Amino acid sequence: MSESEVIEWDPFPADTSQDQIELYDELRRRCPVAHGELGWSLFRHDDVMRALEDPATFSNAVSAHRSVPNGMDPPEHTAYRRIIEPYFAPARMEPLEPRCRTIAAELIDRLPSGEIEVMSQLAEDFALQAQCAFLGWSVDLHAPLRDWVRKNHAATRSRNRAAMAAVAMEFDSHIREVLAARRRARDTAPTDVTSQLLRESVHGRALSDEEIVSILRNWTVGELATISASIGILMHYLARHAALQAQLRRNRKQLLVAIDEILRIDAPLVAARRIAKTSVEVGGRSIEAGERIALMWASANRDEQIFGDPDEFRLDRDPALNLLYGAGIHKCPGAPLARLELRVFLEELLSRIEQLTLISDKQPVRALYPAAGFASLPMAIIKASG
Repeated sequence: MSESEVIEWDPFPADTSQDQIELYDELRRRCPVAHGELGWSLFRHDDVMRALEDPATFSNAVSAHRSVPNGMDPPEHTAYRRIIEPYFAPARMEPLEPRCRTIAAELIDRLPSGEIEVMSQLAEDFALQAQCAFLGWSVDLHAPLRDWVRKNHAATRSRNRAAMAAVAMEFDSHIREVLAARRRARDTAPTDVTSQLLRESVHGRALSDEEIVSILRNWTVGELATISASIGILMHYLARHAALQAQLRRNRKQLLVAIDEILRIDAPLVAARRIAKTSVEVGGRSIEAGERIALMWASANRDEQIFGDPDEFRLDRDPALNLLYGAGIHKCPGAPLARLELRVFLEELLSRIEQLTLISDKQPVRALYPAAGFASLPMAIIKASG
């Protein structure tokens, strides 16, 4: 391939037999700045880091709809980010841990010994219940939210803008009902995250319902999809690596580092969007102002120039290089919540399940872009006695 040739690639290929992670590895090596459906896609760690650390050139304001604070640039982003961060402070996370532990324990305990389907029987339910516990939402929302997540993925993959807009409106209606109920309850409303957002202010005024709904949408969409994908990835990896499974049972202090490393190898979130505010050259490619850019986390975190063999599991890597939760001013504010949920889940899983194994005649089905991880993950479990 010539130095000037640009690959046109499609994240929604008709042939879905190739694992998308393998595709990103191939593109990173052949054409690390490729073009296609997503605009320009950056596959190398250095290029992605450059975009993350330069919001003046690589803007987050990519959506036609107001997105708080994800779709904002400084200085607007700064004021809203200041509101968001305290919700994920240690004082918030500590009282949530027992509830997450109970959710994980109950879901695992109800599983039968033998064959299970990880995604539908465990991962999706844990993500949904843990997120609703964090937000203070009723169990009545579990079923509609589960249905909504599936509709949202299908609409995004179909690239049908009308369907995507309809799904977004459906989510917003659920949340507006929650806000209305909180207001009707007044002094008797639960003292939870959702109620507190109603009391937040920015620039000397109360947050609007549009802003609150946007914040809750960002938290919910990101958390439900990413946590469920992460659980599938983690369980699949441990089932394939029995020695590591045994090691982590013996040494729980290694769990947090191990989780981040496994999710570096196999990303639960594929990409983030940016738009060029000015003309810029990246990886020898000229990107014009206004052109769309995709930061391919799932590739950057496997860059051989940074990590050597991308599939080598190591507990001694520099955590600052791992882009699991991003970097720069838009680094995921919900990282403490995600780390808490995944650590607690694995602690309960390893305590209650004696062995995780894959089933030789039932192959996992990988998720398709824009999802990550597994669409279906059959597995055999042996529950711990006593």
